Amino acid sequence: MTSTPFDYAPLLPAGLPAPAAKWTGLAKYSFIGGNNDPDQVPVEGLIDAVNAVLTREGRTLATYGLASGPQGYRPLREFITAKLQRDAGIGCVADDILIVSGSLQALDLVNATLLARGDTVIIERDSYQGALNRLTRLGINMVGIPLDQDGMRMDALAAALEDLKHRGITPKYIYTIPTVQNPTGTIMPEPHRAELLKLAGKYRVPIFEDDCYADLIWDGKRPPALYSLSTNGGVIHIGSFSKSIAPALRVGYIVAPWTMLSRMLALKTDAGSGALEQMVLAEYCAPHFATHVPKLTRGLRAKLDTLMAALDEQFGTSAEFDDPKGGIFLWVKLPDQVDTLKLYPSALAAGVAINPGPEWSTDKAFAKSRLRLCFASPSHEQIREGIAVLAEVCRKEFGVPARIANVEKRART
Repeated sequence: MTSTPFDYAPLLPAGLPAPAAKWTGLAKYSFIGGNNDPDQVPVEGLIDAVNAVLTREGRTLATYGLASGPQGYRPLREFITAKLQRDAGIGCVADDILIVSGSLQALDLVNATLLARGDTVIIERDSYQGALNRLTRLGINMVGIPLDQDGMRMDALAAALEDLKHRGITPKYIYTIPTVQNPTGTIMPEPHRAELLKLAGKYRVPIFEDDCYADLIWDGKRPPALYSLSTNGGVIHIGSFSKSIAPALRVGYIVAPWTMLSRMLALKTDAGSGALEQMVLAEYCAPHFATHVPKLTRGLRAKLDTLMAALDEQFGTSAEFDDPKGGIFLWVKLPDQVDTLKLYPSALAAGVAINPGPEWSTDKAFAKSRLRLCFASPSHEQIREGIAVLAEVCRKEFGVPARIANVEKRART
C-alpha cells in the first residue's frame, strides 16, 4: 500500500520566501554571485596552515569557542586588528571584533539588533542583493540614494535626510559600501566620507559600513574607513575573507562599540562560527595575507580587462560601463529596450548566467536594462566565449547589438 505524502503546506507560516529551486550545477559561462578565481585560492598555503594549526592546537576543538570565548578565535581577531590598522586606519582591539559566519550573518545580526518591521533605512540605490533582500523580507522601508563616480551622492543623501526629518522619520541606519561599491565598483573619496559622517551626526543616524570588497583595489590604496574617521562611535563596520581568500570558508567579522557588539553577541546563538576555518585563516593570513592580495588583484584586473574588451568587441557602444577601481563585478548598462530580467532565462538556456540589474537596486525601473557581471570566476577564454554567446542571445531577443563583432569601439578615458 502506498501512503499519501505528508502535506506540509498548511503548516507553513505566512510571509515565507518562495521555495528555492534545486541546484543543477553552474552554467557553462557563469558571471553570477561573488565567486572568486579558483586558480587564486592559496591551496598549498592553506594546507600547510591546516597541518600546522591542528598539530599545535587541534585539541582545543573539544571546547566551544576554542577557549577564545564567544567572539571568535583570538589569534584571528588579533590579525584583523593589525590588518584594519594598517589598511583602513581603524584603531581597535581584539575585544572590539566579533567573528561571524560570513558577512551575511553580520547583516542579519545588525538588522536583528536595530530593525523592526516598518522601520526606515537609507541605502545606496544600487546595492548588494543580500542586503536588499533581507530588508524587503523584514518589511523595512528603503530610501535609495543615487550614486555617481564617487559613490553615494552627498547632495541626494542630505535631501533625503531632511525630507525624512520633515515627515518625522529617523532612519535606523545609513547602509553604504564606500570602498569598491557593489555593484558599481566606485570608491568614496575621503572628503565625501567626512561629509557623510557630518550628515549622519547632524541627523543622529548611525552608519552601517560594509567593507567586504575593500581589499581588492587595483592600486592597493584606499581612503580611511568610515569607522576610523568617526569620533562618536556611530559606525558599525563589517568585513569578510570571502573575496580575499575564499568565499566557501564563510568567515566575516563585525567591528562595533561594545554597547552594540554585546547586543549582537546575545543574538548570535549558533555556539560559534566554524572554528577550523578561523584557525586556518589566522595561521595562513598572519605571514601571507599582505603578499597574497596584490597577486590576487593583479589576476582580477587582467580578467576585468578581458571582460571589457569582450564587451567592446561583441556589444560595441550598446554596452556602457565605467572602469571599476577594484573588486570582482562590472555594472553594465544596455539600451533601454533590453529587459535583463527577461534576458536572464534566455541567456541561461544558452549556458550564460548573469545577474539582472533590478535584483541589485531599489529602483527597478532604473536598473531594468542593467546587469551585473562577476568576472572573477570564469577563465579568460570563458569570458570571451560567454560574452559572445550573451551578445547573440541579446540580439535575438531585443535586437541589441544590431550586429555582432567588429562594431565601433567606444573611446575610453
